Amino acid sequence: MLPELTPEELHARLTSGEDIQLIDVRQPEEYEYCRIEGSQLIPLGELPRHVEELDENRPIVLICHHGVRSMQALAYLQHRHDKTNLLNLRGGIHAWSVRVDPTVAIY
Repeated sequence: MLPELTPEELHARLTSGEDIQLIDVRQPEEYEYCRIEGSQLIPLGELPRHVEELDENRPIVLICHHGVRSMQALAYLQHRHDKTNLLNLRGGIHAWSVRVDPTVAIY
């Protein structure tokens, strides 16, 4: 099983001041429509060219629309690049919008 956290768990960790790298693997037009503040866009298809931008020294939370693409990104990074500091946002930005921050647009 791949590591996940709920929107509520991510919110609690961010609120507590934990230094987390948020990587959004959606497409640019999705990211422009809505995003979690502080996240960095690296579309899934471009991830192999941007692995060096991932911080080895802090947790990395991967985000997409519903959690499917981010889980693919997590599996890729674990198996191809031996990354161990990864978490998938369960339910993606949609769940974040519904359960944590209703100001983030739903699509």
